[in-house]
Amino acid sequence: MEGAVRASFDLLPLVIDRAVAVAVEEDLASGDMTTEACVDSDARAVAHAVARHPLVVCGGTVFARTFTRVDDSLEVECHAEEGARAQAGARLWTVRGLARSILMAERVALNFVQRMSGIATMTRAFVDAVPPGTKARIADTRKTTPGLRALERYAVRVGGGHNHRDNPGAAVLIKDNHIAASGGVRRSIHRARGAAPHTTKIACEVDSLEQLDEALEAGADVVLLDNMDLNAVAAAVARAEGRVVLEVSGGVTLDRVSELARTGVDVISVGALTPSVATADIALDFEP
Repeated sequence: MEGAVRASFDLLPLVIDRAVAVAVEEDLASGDMTTEACVDSDARAVAHAVARHPLVVCGGTVFARTFTRVDDSLEVECHAEEGARAQAGARLWTVRGLARSILMAERVALNFVQRMSGIATMTRAFVDAVPPGTKARIADTRKTTPGLRALERYAVRVGGGHNHRDNPGAAVLIKDNHIAASGGVRRSIHRARGAAPHTTKIACEVDSLEQLDEALEAGADVVLLDNMDLNAVAAAVARAEGRVVLEVSGGVTLDRVSELARTGVDVISVGALTPSVATADIALDFEP
């Protein structure tokens, strides 16, 4: 397996435990009728999680915790480092112990790592599309699955990307509806500057070069260029002259990343990294 991109910070155990507890309860609240009927209570097994196609590995700690949440006597062995590129057929993790317990935890554990590895894989593709020598970083958005934001944002980091603000209380981000509701770009920025803590930067979304000029004059720290075409983005970079952090958002696809990065923007945020990503194909194969 190829080398990993180290996540900037790991998931806290309490975050993992909370997500796993909810998912396991959701799946097993009524037991597992098939497993209990077909498998002897003392039968033991060894099962391997295997990549069915090339992917970026993510979620090993969550995978292991799911099994031990169901049965703390289960043993989970890791074969793949977080962020490593795995080829089809690669063994990622191995589980040993009571067959019933493995079967009862299997679906939930796979749901987690299939989604997390899918996000990490797509993020790596976007990161790899940024041309060498450009400064743009790939970032996610708040378009996450309710209850799974921490895991999905961790997967973005494992894939080599960066996180946007975690929640509305983490930073000021003035969007189009804030502008419409408060009376314009300048007014929104001035009001935010007056109300926010002195440690908080002010970010504002604009959809035209005229609004960009307003944001620059009003003293925004970060400006999001929303759904602008390539020529407008390049013009915005020239007008800003490095005075603010410029972020491109809206309608960003993999085939646009290279040309957007070459304009000189600082951040390219990609909503598609989390809500619409294809899950990775990972299966749990039992030894005969």
